[in-house]
Amino acid sequence: MFVTQQIDSLPGTFRGGVLAIGNFDGVHKGHAALIQAARSRAERLGKPLVVLTFEPHPRCLFQPDGPPFRITPPPVKRRVLAACGADAVIEMVFDWDFASQSADDFMTKILRAGLDAGPIYVGHDFRFGQLRKGAPQTLRESGFDVTVLDAVADESEAIYASSRIREQIRAGDMTQVQASLGWPWEIEGVVFRGDQRGRTLGYPTANVMLGETIHPLYGIYAAWVQIVDANGGKESPWLPSATNIGIRPMFEVPTGQVEAHILDFEGDIYDRTLRIRPVRLLRGEARFDTIKALVTQIGADCAKARSLLKDVK
Repeated sequence: MFVTQQIDSLPGTFRGGVLAIGNFDGVHKGHAALIQAARSRAERLGKPLVVLTFEPHPRCLFQPDGPPFRITPPPVKRRVLAACGADAVIEMVFDWDFASQSADDFMTKILRAGLDAGPIYVGHDFRFGQLRKGAPQTLRESGFDVTVLDAVADESEAIYASSRIREQIRAGDMTQVQASLGWPWEIEGVVFRGDQRGRTLGYPTANVMLGETIHPLYGIYAAWVQIVDANGGKESPWLPSATNIGIRPMFEVPTGQVEAHILDFEGDIYDRTLRIRPVRLLRGEARFDTIKALVTQIGADCAKARSLLKDVK
């Protein structure tokens, strides 16, 4: 899949393709339905499928002091979009210049001159241009072939929405999160050198900052972990872990982070990229009266994670 931040660098083979437009944070089942509909149209026409999205997420520009909220920061979102069948992804730089352009400029400069857009697929709530004045009807009136997909709901008639999935993540309900997304939610980051407290306790951890990723309910999770490119460029195995997400009440850190104790693993993975898939919340974070009590609980957490992950992917 080709990825670019600049339309000028888009190869000509992607011009005139079928276009899916949206923020797509989470690339949940509703997003996937839209992209798959666009994918089907692209295959019928013999055209590429191009996804036009925005980075950073507009909320980062309009609410810069807000808490982390991203379900899928760029590396994760790219991977899921590729799995949905995108041939190319354009991550338009969403800054104040972009946000202040008119709907007409967006259509003229980006959709026509930049992309020579073919059929366009958008969600029912899609808006664009300064003050969100542009809507799907605006595109139609300007001569574009536009398909608007209605919201998609689950069996309980609840609409798949990024806002609802954020609530599920904040509640630590990973079973429901995966059901809403259609894929196992994950956190990705580079392993950094912490205070090595886990090593002194007999349970070394791989530490990753959450960054702009939304913070799940703090606690201990049974999780799968993958060390990216640890297998000579081949797909690395997913390894079981007992993973703490939070601030460690016994040895507080200033902001929430991920600390994964990979079961039955030894090795130096500092500065490697780690993918962490929380599967089940085992317990909330807690402060213990003694280090011995903490170590005993960590042992129990590891045993429970090992048992649970035997049967759950």
